[in-house]
Amino acid sequence: MSAPFDTVADVYDAQFTDRRLGRWLRAAVWECLADWFRPGDRVLDLGCGTGEDAVWLARRGSVVTAVDASSAMLEAARRKAEAAGVADRIEFVLMDLNRVPGTDARLPDVGARLQYRTPKPGFGHPTAMFDGALADFGVLNCLRDRRRLAEVLAREIRPGGTFIAVVMGPFCLWEIAWHLLRGRWRTAFRRLRNGTPARIGEGAVAWVEYPSPRRLGAEFAPYFRPVRTMGLGVFLPPTYLDSWVERWPRFFAYLERWERRFRRFPPWTWLGDHYLMVFRRREEP
Repeated sequence: MSAPFDTVADVYDAQFTDRRLGRWLRAAVWECLADWFRPGDRVLDLGCGTGEDAVWLARRGSVVTAVDASSAMLEAARRKAEAAGVADRIEFVLMDLNRVPGTDARLPDVGARLQYRTPKPGFGHPTAMFDGALADFGVLNCLRDRRRLAEVLAREIRPGGTFIAVVMGPFCLWEIAWHLLRGRWRTAFRRLRNGTPARIGEGAVAWVEYPSPRRLGAEFAPYFRPVRTMGLGVFLPPTYLDSWVERWPRFFAYLERWERRFRRFPPWTWLGDHYLMVFRRREEP
């Protein structure tokens, strides 16, 4: 059975990655990745999609394991890595994160196939194989059990390592205002519901939940400590309104500058279309 995101693999870059709004949002993520990941780091890219982040990290010298449930997305990512000349630095793994095993399990099909298993000296955690991990643009929203993922990631990431998550939050001011003005009261506050089906492409459906930064921090708390939160899409509109950005680029470029100025300060850290949280792996759970 195909994954929901198979249906959008061929158009994802054209509809998001290569658009002006998509470039602005991803640039903010890359700025954060540059702060926390260094050349030579082994990074796990969860829900890698078409491989934009994996290729960027590999170009900077990281060794990347890129995981996705969509074979079509992985194929697009492989082609992108080959075109960029970094395919030798990226391992691609087909895996559904909603089926990650629980206690004492490792991420399936990853550790056994990597050639980078030997841990760096001095960290005192011989089974950890990654310096950090990334889950970009809503990957965690599609998981039904983020606590279980946190437990497994704690075995994969060395103590002191970094986990960066970009998550769709429950309070998007743009979205609420847009749907209220159109009389769509239920849709305006859909993110506050405890999980809802979302249409992906033409007919495919995925289950989506919108955890707050406080809730996400609590879910990862036994193993990870939050150290930074910032908003994405606070002054900029949600991605499904990116046609506005293309129509009035100078106005939204002005808003993008305001977003860069305020996205690290409350309440803008959690009022956007997405928020970014940086976690550090605790030395001891």
